[in-house]
Parts: sequence; C-alpha cells; structure tokens
Amino acid sequence: MTEPLDVILIGGGHNGLVCAAYLAKAGRRVVVLEQRDVVGGAAVTEEFHPGFRNSVAAYTVSLLQPKVMRDLDLAAHGLKIVQRKLNNFLPLADDRYLISGGGRTRDEVAKFSRRDAERLPEYERRLDAIADELRALALEPPPNVTDGGWLKALPELLRAGRLGKRVKALDASLRTDLLDLFAISAAEYLERFFESDPIKALFGFDGVVGNYASPYTPGSAYVLLHHVFGEVNGVKGAWGHAIGGMGAITQAMAKSATASGVEIRTGCGVREIIVEKGRAVGVVTEQGETLRARCVIANVNPKLLYERLLDPGVVPAPTRERMANWRCGSGTFRMNVALSELPRFRALPEPGDHLTAGIILAPSLDYMDRAYLDARAHGWSKQPIVELLIPSTLDDSLAPNGQHVASLFCQHVAPQLPDGRSWDDHRDEVADLMIDTVDQWAPGFKASVLGRQIKSPLDLERDFGLLGGDIFHGALSLNQLFSARPMLGQAGYRGALPGLYLCGAGTHPGGGVTGAPGHNAARVVLSDLR
Repeated sequence: MTEPLDVILIGGGHNGLVCAAYLAKAGRRVVVLEQRDVVGGAAVTEEFHPGFRNSVAAYTVSLLQPKVMRDLDLAAHGLKIVQRKLNNFLPLADDRYLISGGGRTRDEVAKFSRRDAERLPEYERRLDAIADELRALALEPPPNVTDGGWLKALPELLRAGRLGKRVKALDASLRTDLLDLFAISAAEYLERFFESDPIKALFGFDGVVGNYASPYTPGSAYVLLHHVFGEVNGVKGAWGHAIGGMGAITQAMAKSATASGVEIRTGCGVREIIVEKGRAVGVVTEQGETLRARCVIANVNPKLLYERLLDPGVVPAPTRERMANWRCGSGTFRMNVALSELPRFRALPEPGDHLTAGIILAPSLDYMDRAYLDARAHGWSKQPIVELLIPSTLDDSLAPNGQHVASLFCQHVAPQLPDGRSWDDHRDEVADLMIDTVDQWAPGFKASVLGRQIKSPLDLERDFGLLGGDIFHGALSLNQLFSARPMLGQAGYRGALPGLYLCGAGTHPGGGVTGAPGHNAARVVLSDLR
C-alpha cells in the first residue's frame, strides 16, 4: 500500500464487510484481514458432499437490514432472496400438525383452539408494534455510559431522550409488554395469550433459538422478540432463503466493499493488536507482518478480542472482569445432510409448501424444557430440539436434480461437555441421534441420507470463532443487551482503548445476519476520524 491506512478491520464476517464498505464509500482506506481462506464468517456456502452445497453455519434470512442491502446495492452484486412459501411447520406426535404463514395461521390455530385463534390478532398486533420499535433502534447506537464532563455526556443524554419519546409514544399496554419482554420467560408471555400447547410451541421455539436455556427461563421472551423483527422483500416477520446459500450474502457484500476500494486479505489471521501509549495503532498478523492504521476495528466476539488479541496488561481491569463473566454458549449443534429424496413426515407425507418452511421438531414447551435440562445434566438432550430446513425446495442450484439438501439446527447441547469430555469424541454419536430424531417424525429420512457435515459447538468455535458455539457472540440476556452490550461504557462501538472499535454481533443489537452492528460502528468510526 502506498497510502497510509485509516482502518484495519479484523474478521471478514458479514458485519466486518458491511462496516468496511461504508467506511470505504466515505473515502477511507480500509483493509480487512480474514483468518479463513474465504470471507463471510459464519455466513458461507460450501460443497459438503459431491454435488451438494449448503450454508454451513448461519442458514436462513430475515434479520438482514433492508437499509444495508440498499446502501451496499447487494442486488446489483448478485444477491437474490426468496421468501419461504410458509413460515413454519410443526408436526405433532398424534400426527396432527400446525402451520404458520401463507395466510393460513389463524385457521390452523383454530384447529386446536378457537379461543387462541381469536387471541392471535392481538398477540400479533402487540409483537408487531414492539418489533417496529426494535427495527428502528437496531440502526442506532444505544445510550452509552460515559466518563468525563458534559461535552461527552450530552450526546448520550439526547439519545436517551429520543428513546424515551419513542417509548412514551407507545400505548400503556405496549410499554408494559416492552418491559416484560426484556425480563420474563417466553412461556410466561405466551401463556398470557394462548392455551394450546402446539401454538405455544410454534411461537416459543423462537425463544430458545441460539439460546442455551429453557423457554421457562426469565429473559427468553426477548430472544423470541429478537427473532421476529426481521423482514424479507418488504414483508415484516417473514423468513427467506438466499439463492446460493448464505454465502451469497457475504459474497455480494465483499463485491460491494471491493468495488468501493476495500482491500480484503484472506488466509491472514491476526496474532495481536499493537498498543502504543495506551492506543491501538495496528496489528501483527499470524505471518508476522506488522500493519499500522489510525484505528483498529474488531469483528469478533468481545471475549476473544480482549482475552486473546490484546496483552492483558493493556486491558483495563473493569473490562477484564466483564469479559471473564461474559456469557457465551448457545447450545447449538449444526448439521447439513445430502438427501436422495424429500422427507415424508407422518403428519403430512406428500410433498408440498410445508417443506419450504422451518420444520420444528419440538411439540411443546415442556419438551423444550426437558431438552435443556437433559443437556445440562448429560451434555446433550436425549430428545433434542431440531429445526429442519430444506433450502433446495426453493433453490435447485444446491443439489443434483431430484435430490435435496437439508439444514439441521439442533438444540440442546452443552457448549462444553461435563466431566472433561471432548466434543471431538462424541460429535458422530450426537449426529446419529439428530438424524434418528428426524427419522422418528419422517420415517425413511435416515435411509435417504447420502452424506453429512457436522459442526459441534467446538467445531463452530474453531472454524468461525464462535466461542462455545455461540451464534450471537454472547448471550442475549438482559445484562448483555443494549447499553450493556458488550458492557457499560462500550455500547457506542468504541472499545476499551482509544483507536479500538468493535463491530460484531457482540455489540448492539446482537446476533443474527443483520449487518446492523457493522452499519452502526461505521458511523461512529467516521465521526471520530473526522
């Protein structure tokens, strides 16, 4: 490089690419350093069996910010997202089933409870209204706790005031719901509206996705809410599929960033961040190269940043203590399977739109609770929660003609196995259990499996830096959200040292393929560089 760098960005996951693209569009000189041989972080597509490709970790689209898609012109760089024909399909042990989406939800709910069908519009109204507020807040830094005088405090007070006005504009019931959703369990919130177990299971599943907890755990209601503030092609709350898999999203982001002048180096991990006179001024790569810049932005788990990339002696004591207690681990076991044919579920055996949906194999909240307690006691649940997606029903580029690929998002498993056991010794055993579980609901599924890709929590950590397999870079609990994400005083994307910034899912608004942390961090960095 002939010109000095403005920004070194560590980690080429989707938030890093978004942040880099915005900075480069504003005329800043940016280099992205990615440890793996491909950019995209956990949002990548790979061939895992001859002729079969699929998303490796992140596996479905909803939370990706429309503003980010427009600003980076991702469609012009090849991104196409299609909506599922139905949202979810929940088969039941008695061979009944429940479907949501496609204009069918209310009639489907009425099959189990007319009272619940009557309550459904009010539930949806409240959740939609609160989700609208979250969508707006997602693209704004939360109010931050500051050191120093009024000059630093005033912007945060103004931000808090604007937030207060938004909350005040909600009606009294919504203000109460908003407070409750941050603190109570998904089960408690759902039981305010519904009486039928299948309906509560259908909606309550979102409260445990990526959340190593029971749906009866306080705080799981927010995780439910976090998963409903997305949209696909302008349809709020919908879920979709990126043609070509999740890697199509990050490849489009990389093309946009490169077109704006970003240099992306793959196979270039960072060994340490250089700190001089208390300021982050550059990095040393794993190859031993030294790069310097006006600022360093980390698109990694905050715990990984402060405990592995910085000398402990330069990290302030409050930050070290916070990271020692930063809770990671989402109880996730991820699989892809190549299939000779579509599964035939006992409840609905013929092919249909339900096979484009998220297929939830967890018939009640009590089932989910037992799965969590099992995993806490034994390392994995004897009857696990599995969400099955078959993206090849929407995207025939992923598998040979007449054959299919399926994503299995499996819970609950312990991020670290008890008694010192290693996931490397048990990954195939648990993978067999997951396939057997699907086979119980769709007889013949096991026999149709031609090949499989397995990612235990340990694999997710080694391959993608997801500590404890945590897909959110830190639990979405009340003490790790909003102004406390990653900690009080660092909610504004500025790190513990001058010149150091964070832009990953460990910052507001949290995990999922959103692009919001990258968008927000870029605004803060540009303000500081000016």
